[in-house]
Amino acid sequence: MKNGIYDRGKAVAYAHKWAFGRNPAYYDFEEIGGDCTNFASQCLRAGGGVMNFTPTFGWYYVNAARRAPAWTGVVYLWNFLTRDKQSAGPVGRPCGLSELEPGDIVQLSFDGVTYTHCPVVVSASGTVLLAAHTEDADNRPLYTYPYRAVRCAHITGVLLP
Repeated sequence: MKNGIYDRGKAVAYAHKWAFGRNPAYYDFEEIGGDCTNFASQCLRAGGGVMNFTPTFGWYYVNAARRAPAWTGVVYLWNFLTRDKQSAGPVGRPCGLSELEPGDIVQLSFDGVTYTHCPVVVSASGTVLLAAHTEDADNRPLYTYPYRAVRCAHITGVLLP
């Protein structure tokens, strides 16, 4: 595998552009469980994340019926980003809030057990600001979410096939 560059600026620009809208190239999952992880995946893709077409455990989107669980599922995206096995696609590592950078991913648990929301970091200078779908937001402070647990993924790069 070759290392590719994750362009945080492009990921954040995409997040700002589509935070209150829907890119017609992607299905809107709002009415069938939420669109937050689909939006986060789109942002990662805009930052240079090449798709990984490995069945079940990859990270890809062809259409609403042909996508990997990691493209739209909060837990599955976490597992994909923090995987140990080298495979194509964006790569991340768990990190603390103080290590976040724009273009990173935050996952929230509202019950303290299950992570169900996946916003994208658009600013980490002082207050962490997020963009998200489902409850559409842009530049929303992390502290305004009523979460009980948070986990953060710092995107370290992209592995190219």
